[in-house]
Amino acid sequence: MSHLLITGAGRGIGRALATTALARGWEVTGTTRGAPPESPAIRWERLEVTDPASQAALAARLGPLDAVICNAGVLLDRGQRLEDGYAPELWAESFATNVTGVFLTVQALLPQLRAARGRIVILSSQMGSTTRAPGGSYAYRASKAAVLNLGRNLATDLAPDGIAVSILHPGWVQTDMGGAAAEISPDAAARGILDRLDALTVQTTGRFETWDGRSHPF
Repeated sequence: MSHLLITGAGRGIGRALATTALARGWEVTGTTRGAPPESPAIRWERLEVTDPASQAALAARLGPLDAVICNAGVLLDRGQRLEDGYAPELWAESFATNVTGVFLTVQALLPQLRAARGRIVILSSQMGSTTRAPGGSYAYRASKAAVLNLGRNLATDLAPDGIAVSILHPGWVQTDMGGAAAEISPDAAARGILDRLDALTVQTTGRFETWDGRSHPF
């Protein structure tokens, strides 16, 4: 049975990914910052993605990983004003979770990924596309642009190890982050993301795509 680890799996897209992957026959490890949900078939682990010690402790408890989905993220600048908002602390926390947290996850789990020639999915966003710039949400947009760049460069460096990297826009999803007016359900997003994972190879590494398989402009 192939082993998949999902960060930020306690709710939203992450929770839908965990339950959908389980139904598809994956062995699933989900990480949370707090108390895990009730789902005994999923292996739950505590992880603070911004903390190298927490990352190292998790890695020490894991064997080979066939796939990792870097889903954990924050959107902290909703409603901020250009004139007087976007405090430095907001920028720091946004980048610590959305960018550094992804890098630390991949770095800590490299031995497990190399052992299985695993695959990595990084959830960015259409809000990180530099060709789409409608304004606002500066910290979130910048962090998602940065993690897109991170994923592209990881794809280059990890290809010789047989590790493929996909960077995805998960869709506008009906979660606490996306809001009730969003376009698709978490289950629909999860199905699409897992389909992209299934299709991911070293030959397709480094692409920025939507959850439903369309190429997304950088």
